[in-house]
Amino acid sequence: MTRAVIFDMDGVICHTNPFHSQAFKIFFEKRDLFPTEDEFAQHMYGKNNGYILSHFLGRKIEGEELADLEFEKESLFREIYQHHIDPIPGFMDFFKELKNAKIKTGVATSAPFANLELIAGKLDLFPYLESALASEQVSKHKPDPEVYLKTAANLAMQPSQCVVFEDSFPGITSAKNAGMKVVGVLSSHRKEELPNCHYYIEDYRNLSVKEILSLIA
Repeated sequence: MTRAVIFDMDGVICHTNPFHSQAFKIFFEKRDLFPTEDEFAQHMYGKNNGYILSHFLGRKIEGEELADLEFEKESLFREIYQHHIDPIPGFMDFFKELKNAKIKTGVATSAPFANLELIAGKLDLFPYLESALASEQVSKHKPDPEVYLKTAANLAMQPSQCVVFEDSFPGITSAKNAGMKVVGVLSSHRKEELPNCHYYIEDYRNLSVKEILSLIA
């Protein structure tokens, strides 16, 4: 049976959340706002920038203003993170094992494409991805299933043939709404803070491709 594996990026390929926190802290300090780590955990991790900025700035941020503010914050993130790009332990070996087994792979992230370019470019993933989608390629963000349904179409797969690796509440909900099996990556949240997944990992060390593909009957 043909199967595919789709990865979210932040918290799934690399543990970027601490660096997003740093970027947002600088961004908000310029505006005399000082969110706590708890507030970030609740209203930043796994959320899209439209939601995050509207929540913390206390009004609806959209259109050109959203594009400008998003560019400012994500540029800060890229500036900080470019010196720290480091995949979650075991990810590269697991990814290579998938490719050796001729499994199609995709990335489906809520981050801007420039962030995906930075991370997937540095890790040299692009030549091995059959699909790479970021926030610019969808009109509805997670928990809407659009990004995962589009990825399945790019991979020429049915949703039932796909296993997704996700770390956030909206992301897991998005993949489940798309009708896919989900592996919860416990990089940013505890199991009890997330919707039920079909499997859980702390990292990719000792993770067998056969075990993951067995989630798809």
